[in-house]
Amino acid sequence: MKIQKKLFHSLLLITVFSHCLSEASAQNNPYRRPPADVAAIVEAKPTPQVSMNPTHDALMLTDYNPNPGIATLAQPFLKLGGLRVNPQINARQRITEFTGATIQWFQSGKSVSIEMPKTGRMAGIPAWSPDGKRIAFAVDVADGVQLWVADAQTGKSKRLGNFYLNDMLGTAFFWMEDSDRLCVRSIPAGRGPAPSATVVPSGPSIEETAGKVSQVMTYQDLLKNEHDEFLFDYYGASQLLLISANSGKTQLLGSPGLFTAIDWSPDERYVLVSQLRKPFSYRVQYSNFARKTEIWDQNGKAIRTVVDLGVTDEIPRQGVVTGPRSLEWQPLYGARLIWAEALDGGDPKKKADFRDKVMLLDAPFSAQARELLQTKYRYSGFEWLAEKDAGLLTEFDRDRRWFTTYFLNLQQPGKKDTLFDLSVNDDYNNPGNPVYDRLPNGDWVVAQEGEWLYYDAPGNSDAGQYPRLDKINLKTGEKQTLFKSRDKTFEEFIAFAGKDRNQIVTRYQSKTEAPNFFLLGLKDQSRKALTSFVDPAPQLTGIEKRVVKYNRPDGVPLSGTLYLPADYKPGQKLPLFIWAYPLEYTDKNTAGQVRVTDNTFTFYRNDSPLFMVTQGYAVLMDATIPIVGDPETMNNTFREQATSSGRAAIDYLDSLGIIDRTKVGVGGHSYGAFMTANLLAHSNDYAYGIARSGAYNRTLTPFGFQSERRNYWEAKDIYMNVSPFHFADQIKKPLLMIHGEADNNPGTFTVQSERLYQAIKGTGGTARLVLLPHESHGYRARESVLHVLAEMFDWAGKYGGPARP
Repeated sequence: MKIQKKLFHSLLLITVFSHCLSEASAQNNPYRRPPADVAAIVEAKPTPQVSMNPTHDALMLTDYNPNPGIATLAQPFLKLGGLRVNPQINARQRITEFTGATIQWFQSGKSVSIEMPKTGRMAGIPAWSPDGKRIAFAVDVADGVQLWVADAQTGKSKRLGNFYLNDMLGTAFFWMEDSDRLCVRSIPAGRGPAPSATVVPSGPSIEETAGKVSQVMTYQDLLKNEHDEFLFDYYGASQLLLISANSGKTQLLGSPGLFTAIDWSPDERYVLVSQLRKPFSYRVQYSNFARKTEIWDQNGKAIRTVVDLGVTDEIPRQGVVTGPRSLEWQPLYGARLIWAEALDGGDPKKKADFRDKVMLLDAPFSAQARELLQTKYRYSGFEWLAEKDAGLLTEFDRDRRWFTTYFLNLQQPGKKDTLFDLSVNDDYNNPGNPVYDRLPNGDWVVAQEGEWLYYDAPGNSDAGQYPRLDKINLKTGEKQTLFKSRDKTFEEFIAFAGKDRNQIVTRYQSKTEAPNFFLLGLKDQSRKALTSFVDPAPQLTGIEKRVVKYNRPDGVPLSGTLYLPADYKPGQKLPLFIWAYPLEYTDKNTAGQVRVTDNTFTFYRNDSPLFMVTQGYAVLMDATIPIVGDPETMNNTFREQATSSGRAAIDYLDSLGIIDRTKVGVGGHSYGAFMTANLLAHSNDYAYGIARSGAYNRTLTPFGFQSERRNYWEAKDIYMNVSPFHFADQIKKPLLMIHGEADNNPGTFTVQSERLYQAIKGTGGTARLVLLPHESHGYRARESVLHVLAEMFDWAGKYGGPARP
């Protein structure tokens, strides 16, 4: 008996040891790479990011590396109130590397390289001065972040001040209207060392509730204990100051604080300052901490408190805070504040004749604010016009998911003329965004010519997407098109050039031509190239790209962009990979609108599923998976509608003789991953699935997901029925799950993938779980994105049949 016991314990130890070894080996696999030709495309230098100067006569081209090495992401960071902070430099975590900037002048054609510091790295895209003559940029060095400025004509640069910037709670600097001074968040002078953690806790962390209804999202990276509070206070605090780019002279504004917003009045005699204060919260992100908004004078003295809120963790779902919100300075006034306040307690479910009221308060801010008007639906803001007190007011009807925009003059607020009235999903009738002019005093107003307003329209229609520049009449609603992208091209308006409206800057591209910027004459149709970016992957130019349209059995029109390998021969049946993301609509007409185009240039970047086409697969990108119905109950049929939409795509492509329907894979990211797991659980249409950074158990997001308006206790059956975790025993087709170990997106905790993997494993299914070190919701490190592509290729080849030997 003793021998048997010893043998049993020996076998048990061997088993446990072997299990530990297998687990360890599973967790210590080296990074893999896809085929060399694919890796070369991922690692190719991307085209620069482009920004135009305020005077519309130059472009700034900023070089960057979107996929730094994993060592960059592995740098230690703190999780504080929903933020990720690098304590070494007191700045937000950096996941993109910026490497330089060049100014391209329109008229002279001169290209100016901006002089970079000998040490450190540029952080973010530089900011133009209002007069377009200088740029300011941050530079990360070993122990902080410096402020630099450069001359846009010569490229010469210099450091400003001897302080360090603090961007933890918002933009670290911005230009004042004189194009000389910058307003800065700086590290307070004389700040001591960071609070050290105590090894022995002083006690437990305790939260208590008693009767209040607090239905908040499942946020991540929150404060967890008293030490986190100390760290948040330490790293978030900044001293506001003004500094001259010419002289370097500085002026301190007020005392150090946790500033989340700084907004100067048009006359720059006052500044609207929002700052956090205790108590903090362990349940919501920093933006919902206790806070106040004050009006300061130009010397930093507080003269009036406009907002004073405690922790706002009781906001109704899809509701708003009570009290002043959406504060802004009204253009064409020296200092007039305008804001909205809820009349329904901020609760969209509460019956109310009017949802909001709009309030005004003029300098010197000693009088009571006065009510301007009330809105029937939720206030969504003003677009201000060049005429004083004239503006476009937009309201949002949550019940119908509907926007209405009115033209009115604040001198007669009761007289409103409807300009736009449409569903939030109606892209065919979407007028687009107003084009803005910058006035000499720095105010931004909608570009206007008499009664005509200028709009940058997306140009969606059944025929495809052809961007436009329109003029819309304020009084009649009549529309005139000044510019429209030509057939088989995709050219979009960027801005007017120079001081008149005879020339525009556009961004032009086609299937075979990489995007470039042009100077276009509206009257003489002259064209001048401003940039000359080339195809970063010319070896893929031959890949076929086309928009496909088909219908779901219930009559809902569907679409997607089909990519076929360059060597595809008609009649050849290819394995298919579908990539999709479900979206919600209230009616079939808007759900079926075409929102894709085959006239754009295709970039193969990062870990895009498009790379599957390089391996011989047909790829249906952005296949529409509309969930149509009443906004309150549309998820009651999520499974059925998603399954039907996916099957309709397969049926259509099969009818064309393009695909082998026995070799179809499906994939998606985030909500698309949730969809993917559902499709494998509730249909037999797919040979395999690839789900990235998904949430699979909706009981872990009990206060809503996507557009779901009910909480778990109001719709238990629905939360269960749409959760693939609860049907893990039905997922019999192979599922590859990929997730960042540091996912900080609300709801998509890494444990969601871990638990679904365990459930599939425990019920005899086939699955693979890949956890990417240091990665968040999207994957950025070069090693990570290459590994993801290698995993996707292998999974598809193993379970969907290799597209190519």
